[in-house]
Amino acid sequence: MPVATDQGTTAENKNPAVIEVRQLCTRFGSHVVHADLDLHVRQGEIYAIVGGSGTGKSTLLREMIMLHRPDSGSIQILNTDIQTLSKAEAHVLRQRWGVMFQHGGLFGTLNVRDNVGLPLREHTDLADTLIDELAAWKITLSGLAPEAGLQYPTELSGGMLKRASMARALALDPELLFLDEPTAGLDPAGAAGIDTLVRSLHELYQSTIVIITHDLDFLWQVSDRVAVLGEGKVVGVGSMAELAEMDHPVIRGYFDGPRGRAAQAQAQTQAGDQQHTRGKPWTQK
Repeated sequence: MPVATDQGTTAENKNPAVIEVRQLCTRFGSHVVHADLDLHVRQGEIYAIVGGSGTGKSTLLREMIMLHRPDSGSIQILNTDIQTLSKAEAHVLRQRWGVMFQHGGLFGTLNVRDNVGLPLREHTDLADTLIDELAAWKITLSGLAPEAGLQYPTELSGGMLKRASMARALALDPELLFLDEPTAGLDPAGAAGIDTLVRSLHELYQSTIVIITHDLDFLWQVSDRVAVLGEGKVVGVGSMAELAEMDHPVIRGYFDGPRGRAAQAQAQTQAGDQQHTRGKPWTQK
């Protein structure tokens, strides 16, 4: 079957694009990472980006959040060309999204509550008492116990660190969330807890979520659309069911291994047992 383009394979979401990447080229010396890469993320969807090692997933994320400048091409986020912004304009735009970093990205000298409250202190004039209350609320939303707010990053388990990073990403009620490997390093129970957390937060905030991941279970359980990177570009995009029907060798190589088949079988079994799982309460794992 033909490989789908990234301009909309899932008919249910006809919302406008909130991220548009066009003809993106990225090089490190003679090594080409992206070669005329195109990508479109629609408002309100959970959009995952996958690919083998060295395909440029993390580099693409860094380019979208303005931590690395590509060699050529354009990136529009929230109707703004991010490559033409002044430093002050970029500072304002960054307040409209939140980032959950793979390893937390929290300040080790601050407890969880102060880490979560830091964006509010930097970007608002709210009183300290109100900031602490809002931080406590985000900590609760992330599935952590209230007392976790007084703990420091080094005192947290891997799953707790992911949730604390999520709480900070939510601090400014962002329109757009970027999640970098949200389940990496977690045991199956912890990873399943993050799956449920992401679905619940998506339902609550109705935000657009972009995820870098290699977790096949996560892809089946959470994502609306998945973009597969390979050969310097997006070689296929669609729901997991749509990707399962595509013949591109990169896609088949990524999803046809034992883990891929097991994740698909589990997703199909769960779909048969439970037609709708979004919006259920989540607990700390």
